[in-house]
Amino acid sequence: MCGIVGYTGTRNAFNILVKGLHRLEYRGYDSAGVALLNAKDELHVYKAKGKVSDLENIATDKDCSGTTGIAHTRWATHGDPSVRNAHPHVSESGNLALVHNGIIENYALLRDQLIELGFHFKSDTDTEVLVQLIEFAQQGHNCTLTEAVRHALSKCIGAYAIAVVDRQDPSTIVAARKGSPMVIGIGKDNTEFFIASDATPIAEYTKNVVYIDDEQITVCHPNKPLEIIDLKNNSIDVNVKQIDVNLNMLDKEGYPHYMLKEIFDQPRCLRDCMSGRLFDDKIILSAVHHNKARLLSATRIIIVACGTSWHAGLVAKQLIEHFCKIPVLVDYASEFRYRDPVIYSSDVVIAISQSGETADTLAAIHLAKENGAFIFGIVNAVGSSIARTTDTGIYIHVGPEIGVASTKAFTGQLTCLTLLTLALAQAKGTINHEDFAALTSELAAIPDKIEKVLQINDQIKLLAQNYTYATNFLYLGRGWNYPVALEGALKLKEISYIHAEGYPAAEMKHGPIALVDNMMPVLVVATHHQGYEKIISNMQEVKARGGRIIAIVTEGDQAVDKIADHCIPIPSTLAPLAPLLSVIPLQLLAYHIAVAKGLNVDMPRNLAKSVTVE
Repeated sequence: MCGIVGYTGTRNAFNILVKGLHRLEYRGYDSAGVALLNAKDELHVYKAKGKVSDLENIATDKDCSGTTGIAHTRWATHGDPSVRNAHPHVSESGNLALVHNGIIENYALLRDQLIELGFHFKSDTDTEVLVQLIEFAQQGHNCTLTEAVRHALSKCIGAYAIAVVDRQDPSTIVAARKGSPMVIGIGKDNTEFFIASDATPIAEYTKNVVYIDDEQITVCHPNKPLEIIDLKNNSIDVNVKQIDVNLNMLDKEGYPHYMLKEIFDQPRCLRDCMSGRLFDDKIILSAVHHNKARLLSATRIIIVACGTSWHAGLVAKQLIEHFCKIPVLVDYASEFRYRDPVIYSSDVVIAISQSGETADTLAAIHLAKENGAFIFGIVNAVGSSIARTTDTGIYIHVGPEIGVASTKAFTGQLTCLTLLTLALAQAKGTINHEDFAALTSELAAIPDKIEKVLQINDQIKLLAQNYTYATNFLYLGRGWNYPVALEGALKLKEISYIHAEGYPAAEMKHGPIALVDNMMPVLVVATHHQGYEKIISNMQEVKARGGRIIAIVTEGDQAVDKIADHCIPIPSTLAPLAPLLSVIPLQLLAYHIAVAKGLNVDMPRNLAKSVTVE
């Protein structure tokens, strides 16, 4: 959940580290810190509660020289957000500094053992145990930092990505991972190395990266080749990959927030997503072409995901069952892995994750693999852990998503899932030519229609002013639009801190209708698709109880307009593609309500972009 950056080379480390922290701040922003080794082999550590900008302010008049350093932006797990608990943590002697992303599950036992040995702790974190344990191993075994890290990690239970520096070996950074992501960037001729939780802080400096696997330790030292070993001290081959990150996507480009930029970026993103895949009479997906027999022989598909990705999975269930005639289960990854699920070797498991690093989804994948299932990944981050763990899959190719509340990743996931469904249905013969052609033609037109929805942004902004008072919201939808109602409610919760719940519209009568009054806004996704007449009846029930209705409607609708307090029109489309359009106004509405309340939509409280801990 936290963000880690490291640098060793010839440049000023502080500038690189701080810039990297800004790139990774979406991973956590409770506190930030940096450790620097200067030319005198002095170790300077600076920390601040709050955002990276607070760290910059504190370091303004400090010695920030040095060409080696590590840095961290925190999402708190153990211990409150404070300077005391901010990383980097320093060892008893003051020689070692360490940053960590993850959770050490047996930290309490290790901490007690170290206290008995005379070590003192200054924080409430599980992380401080790691740096003290490494120093204990270093002293006890009279060994190098690399060996000490290996000895220490062998005693740890849990997840970690760490970077460690030693004042006695000032140009070296030792890094390791298990269950948390880590990427190493390699400068020209090994003159410098970059360490980060993902590739975004590295892309500006080099395209050559190495993705570290679980239980691997790396040694980064300028002018020496990158060294990788495992916990058993076996040497690991260095597999260098090329990354291609559009750096423009890492900037706001004139928008007030990343979230708004990413909402408006969706037409271009979906065109990129479909490029080279969608043609007039066919869909070409290499993942389907190379694994056609295995995919078509599936007796069941299980979708595992979390949060927004889970909502995309609910849409995918309807798509696959309707067009491919394959039964589909959709499970929260966090529940799937613990409920002793029945998994057959004939199953195909689709894992959906924006980051490709979601801990629960990764664990669900491992469980499914152990039972012989075929794993298909839908991810955005190239080279991510899920991408490397699955048997095959599709990248959604929407570029980096910096806003914590997912927007373009959701529509990118829906687009890829639609492409996958239609490709499978065509190969299986469960869709006729006319329906296939109609759907592919309409899918190609969706980016243009999203652009049309975005043209009413100012209208939605004005509408949002009317609902900043709300403390609760009810979102209703049916059929294809039910997952959209869930996603809209989630967006509002995430960034406006207004409690919101999504329901199938008919389920309103089974409890939630008791909450309806003139202070409970009800948003209804009421496009001209399945259950349209029924959802009009549901709206009448709301109005009979004094509720205020915002309705998402198909252009030209007259029936809903007579009932709802406010209507937001979207272009007409085919029912299976309706979520790609109906979700856009919900993203904008959540955004504008949050902005009107004066909230930081890009960094909502208590949240982080990538959930890499359980």
